[in-house]
Amino acid sequence: MSKPVRLSDAAELEAFVAENDLALVEFYTDGCAMCAAMEPVLGNVAKATDVAVGMANPRDDPPLVDEYDVRSVPLLLLFRDGELVARKAEGFQGADDVVAFLEANSGVTVA
Repeated sequence: MSKPVRLSDAAELEAFVAENDLALVEFYTDGCAMCAAMEPVLGNVAKATDVAVGMANPRDDPPLVDEYDVRSVPLLLLFRDGELVARKAEGFQGADDVVAFLEANSGVTVA
């Protein structure tokens, strides 16, 4: 995938995570400048890695807020084989930071 996939609700999120061995999902909200700035970064990460990248607005499906303990956005969630294995909620992350997060938590190596 060369760009992030927009996920509209929990069902789409679950299907996306289930169909990809490794999936990185950003939780964002409309009007969040840092979240908007993450989209091109995630596009570059999607192009540079074999990791599937998705984006979901938990406000579109409020139970996601509790299910994934969303306290701030942008929130990056990394899933391996359908299981949540890592999360990062430290504001804007550049491509190098996101790739380092992937490498540290998934074994993915990006040249």
